[in-house]
Amino acid sequence: MSDAPKPRRRRKSPARLAAPSLEAAPLRPLGRIRWVLLLLLLTLGLSAGGFHFWRDYQQFLVTPLLPPGQQVTILFERGEGLLQLVRHLEQGGVPVGAHWRWQLLARESKLARRLKAGEYRVDPRLTPPDLLQAIADGRVVMHGLSIEPGKRFADLRARVEAHPVLVQTLAGADDAEILKAIGATEAHPEGLFLPETYFFPRGYTDRELYRRAYVSLQKALDEAWAERRDPLPLKSPYEALILASIIEKETGRAFERPTIAGVFVRRLELGMRLQTDPTVIYGMGEAFDGNIRRQDLRTDTPWNTYTRHGLPPTPIALAGRAALKAAVHPAAGRELYFVAKGDGTHQFSETLEQHNAAVRKYQLGQE
Repeated sequence: MSDAPKPRRRRKSPARLAAPSLEAAPLRPLGRIRWVLLLLLLTLGLSAGGFHFWRDYQQFLVTPLLPPGQQVTILFERGEGLLQLVRHLEQGGVPVGAHWRWQLLARESKLARRLKAGEYRVDPRLTPPDLLQAIADGRVVMHGLSIEPGKRFADLRARVEAHPVLVQTLAGADDAEILKAIGATEAHPEGLFLPETYFFPRGYTDRELYRRAYVSLQKALDEAWAERRDPLPLKSPYEALILASIIEKETGRAFERPTIAGVFVRRLELGMRLQTDPTVIYGMGEAFDGNIRRQDLRTDTPWNTYTRHGLPPTPIALAGRAALKAAVHPAAGRELYFVAKGDGTHQFSETLEQHNAAVRKYQLGQE
């Protein structure tokens, strides 16, 4: 046998599978049309939805929050945000709609972080942007209290203590404690507060109101005193205030104030007693029952200008700006007397004889 090696047989390799092609088969014309239509419909749908969203939001921006004739007041507390504001509106009966509109408005206007606490009034004129701007500006509801000329401090206290919005911090305090609380240096409160209408937001205190009226009076009095007529038988602005309070009580007719001031100034210059009934009534206090009698005129008190010369020690009422002006700008003339005519005006006389005749005519009904 031959020792030559036998040739090796080659193994047959298994048949390889053809790899699938990664390229998609081309779309048929009809398939392409369907895809284009689908994309077109989707685009139109999104556009229509976006347009509806935009139109809805624009309508929200220009629509008043309330119909004519309605009004709502809300209290926006410190530390609250936009969602709490919308909730307050809902609780007040305001149809706020979808909350996303308010959130978008706040984001666009950049007012969300600028909203200020306070009491706000929603009326038919306000749109959502108007309301947010009003709250960001702090345009809160303002409440008022009117101080009437001729009233006493006791009347003012009663009005302040009965006000439904003012925060009472001085309830139970006496007059001296109130004066100390507002930084007043006077010992008697009468006449120290300027009669005007004062406006303030919810949360304002009685002390703040007293202080404001006191400072306003001091300013008005200083201005009147600086423009006074010279010479005058008045030694200080406080004496001018006392005289103004008497003028305020003697007449409610503006045109008479300078004439009445002239009568009192001439009496002071001549050393005559003022003899004015309102000072007697003030000195009587609670004893006054609506009638003043001859005995009352003779009963001495610090304020009785029938028994004492000069001005009383304090004002007898709250005097307004017109009375302050009259006190330092008395009308020229020679009248020394006046008597009420019964129609709100007075008859002025130069002599006692003329005055007695006027008293008989207007007070006693004798011609």
